[in-house]
Amino acid sequence: MVDRSDQTIRHIVIVGGGSAGWLTAGVLAADHRAAAPDGLRITLIESPDVPPIGVGEGTWPSMRDTLRRIGVSESAFFRSCDAAFKQGSLFRGWRDGSAQDYYFHPFSLPQGFGDAPLAERWLQRFTDTPFADLASHQPHLCAQGRAPKQMATPEFASVANYGYHLDAGKFGLFLRQHCVERLGVRWVPDHVVGIEAHDNGDVRAVRTREHGAIEADLFVDCTGMQSLLLGKHYEVPFVSQKQVLFNDSALAVQVPYAHEDAPIASQTTSTAQGSGWIWDIGLPARRGIGHVYSSAHTTDDKAEHELRAYVHASGGPAPDDQPRPRKLTFQPGYRERFWHRNVVAIGLSSGFIEPLEASALAMVELSAAMLSDNMPATRADMDIVARRFNDAFRYRWERVIDFLKLHYVLSDRTDSAYWQDNRAEASVPERVRELLALWRHRPPSRLDFHRLDEVFPAASYQYVLYGMGFRTAPTTHAAWRDAETADEHFRQAAALTTRMLGALPGNRDLINHICRHGLTRI
Repeated sequence: MVDRSDQTIRHIVIVGGGSAGWLTAGVLAADHRAAAPDGLRITLIESPDVPPIGVGEGTWPSMRDTLRRIGVSESAFFRSCDAAFKQGSLFRGWRDGSAQDYYFHPFSLPQGFGDAPLAERWLQRFTDTPFADLASHQPHLCAQGRAPKQMATPEFASVANYGYHLDAGKFGLFLRQHCVERLGVRWVPDHVVGIEAHDNGDVRAVRTREHGAIEADLFVDCTGMQSLLLGKHYEVPFVSQKQVLFNDSALAVQVPYAHEDAPIASQTTSTAQGSGWIWDIGLPARRGIGHVYSSAHTTDDKAEHELRAYVHASGGPAPDDQPRPRKLTFQPGYRERFWHRNVVAIGLSSGFIEPLEASALAMVELSAAMLSDNMPATRADMDIVARRFNDAFRYRWERVIDFLKLHYVLSDRTDSAYWQDNRAEASVPERVRELLALWRHRPPSRLDFHRLDEVFPAASYQYVLYGMGFRTAPTTHAAWRDAETADEHFRQAAALTTRMLGALPGNRDLINHICRHGLTRI
């Protein structure tokens, strides 16, 4: 057996395109100078026979940093990807299903977060106003359809924190063009028909239909839910989370606007249903709407009926005039390991939970960044990096699961077995039960989340916790001690809201400006 421990990592092959493959290719190629003669070689093999799933149309603000990292023009991104601004999520009907049941999870932190006991003060005096509405300007911007920046604000800069809504199919094509033309990525449009291994068990090459065997030192599995390398070849087990989060099906449809200048929502709207929830995402040319549900709690026909009723009630065509929705199925969970030998899985090949809070593309970004930032120099180094990678992403998947479960376990809905089962103790991870016990007496804080690179900040937990009606009974006098400081931050948030509403354009107005004139690059 040949000792390959000192083998230098010179060539990386990414198997699979779409958003995951091309984002990974872009980060690696930009960071490691793939276009230079002495740079790291990056090859991406993309099957023309496998269309992208194309459902994940929401991003986090981190996508701005990722696009800037790989040298993309934000103006070109908007023009090519039918993109819009996203400033957070609006949840309707999750608490009790009443007409007054709503709350925002904005991307901006509460005004003065970390400087004063904002949540304690809100609980003490201001609970008649939703927490996010009092502590942040951003829910008001969303409610009024405002953009998060002005027309003179440079690319990727912001007045209010933002991510994107986008057409996932167009996004993949946009990234492919950028990676191939600007970053030196070699694109091989071909279908993988086999995998060849070294004597030591590493993957030596992937065998393609038209280009034969393509060798590499490190392989990135971006083959989606089939997980061709990590799952099928190495048989790394899949850790199901169906016992915690029940959703395993979705019906997705594209809906035209009633007129071409209709407002574009500045947030993802998530509306609870009897056995799931409906997402509503506004793009410049259309709305993307889908019903996520548990097949154990409802039928496809009933889910489609609820989806069609929602589309019509929200300004879309009558049920009989709507296109037939596309059916998607998935198993919520993740791989036991994400990096095994010389294969690392990124995207759906590593795991998927559900679309709530749009974590899928964020996990791709985190994976690509960690791989690039910790690129092993040799095969021996690879094992060390792999252990760290696996530890980091087990933790991150667990945090995603905890945060998503929080939305369900806090609900007071009793109209179906779905909501009741979501509150059953057996379905709630012990981690979540422990946190809720602590939060009965103090709000979520950085003390609860110990890593510097947490997936969700403590502020996000506060937004969801208090938006869902949870009440903390503080045992300290912090709110009284710093009451004036907290009140001043609330006043600042209100003043900032007034200024921003008067100065920021509408979402569609700014997007039209970008498509016609572009933004200033810095």
